[in-house]
Amino acid sequence: MDRQIDVIIIGGGLAGLTCAIHLSKAGKAVLLIEKNAYPHHKVCGEYLSKEVVPYLQWLDADPYRLNPVEISMLQVSTETGRSCNIKLPLGGLGISRYVLDDFLYQRAIAAGCIMVQDTVKEVSFAGEKHLVRTGMGEYTAELVLGAYGKRSGLDHKLNRSFIRERSPWLAVKAHYRTDFPSGLVSLHNFKGGYCGVSRVENGMTNICYLVDYESFKSHKGLQAFQQAVLFKNKYLRQVLETAELAFESELTISQIRFGHKEMVQEHMLMIGDTAGLIHPLCGNGMGMAIHSAQICSALVLDFLSGRIRSRLTLENRYRQQWKNNFSTRIRMGKILSAIMNKERLADTIMSGLVRFPQVLAPVIRMTHGSPLIIPQYG
Repeated sequence: MDRQIDVIIIGGGLAGLTCAIHLSKAGKAVLLIEKNAYPHHKVCGEYLSKEVVPYLQWLDADPYRLNPVEISMLQVSTETGRSCNIKLPLGGLGISRYVLDDFLYQRAIAAGCIMVQDTVKEVSFAGEKHLVRTGMGEYTAELVLGAYGKRSGLDHKLNRSFIRERSPWLAVKAHYRTDFPSGLVSLHNFKGGYCGVSRVENGMTNICYLVDYESFKSHKGLQAFQQAVLFKNKYLRQVLETAELAFESELTISQIRFGHKEMVQEHMLMIGDTAGLIHPLCGNGMGMAIHSAQICSALVLDFLSGRIRSRLTLENRYRQQWKNNFSTRIRMGKILSAIMNKERLADTIMSGLVRFPQVLAPVIRMTHGSPLIIPQYG
């Protein structure tokens, strides 16, 4: 490739594609390497908080072009039948990753990003330059951004500390045909996990649940597990008993983990899930991934323009801004997860929320952010 590359992005999910659009629109030469062809499905709750909509519109990637479902209410329930409903402070959009990722991919190409379908084998750093080796070639750039998801063979090459830990969660996602209310996102607790339900575009309902893998293994397949465990939550049973799979089987099934990851590794800036960003009970993983891309892109542009004078300063500022924006939200997600996994405690707290649902509002605000400020330059 003859063209000089400023930034290489490894991975084309929400964070990677958003960075590609932002940096390309700012006039930088960006190469994005993604191993899969678009469009494709991913494990995801498919709820996009409106906090990132102004930023996406500024990038000329307005999600409203995709006819998303407006979501304004949250329902939470426990296995014992306690539940409460509350209005979401900002609200969100129900939109599938299949549609949104492909849309952002097309916007990145339109902005001038170079797209390569390939698998990254190795990344090295020397002489203030990164060398990226793929299955089909080699590329050099001043900066490399890691946006390849929760777990990758590249993590082994980079010797990231978490890669030796097991993946304790099983995630299952499918689209269904059902009459689930269009303005509602629900979070239902069951023994060993929790399940999110919301409408997406084209009349489909996304159902995505996380379960402790050890709990799941004792059952003979997904259907047996759903009937034995998920159906004990009467709200989930009502949804699943009347739902018809839109495809022949579940769309995505994978083992995942949530925990600490390095935000910078071998001078690569990690964004989205690659930075260990998402905890499921933050309820807003899509928005947080896009927000991390906005933070990273602004700092990268400062570095490439000379406003940030050293790589060390860039990396330290990225770590600090990441912590400022996300640490409280992730901590609250972990607290909520611990509560939901203790049946008696969850039921006691839910009993209080049924009587005083307004108490849930500040908890929701702690897992969500404010509308993103549109960058003044770049």
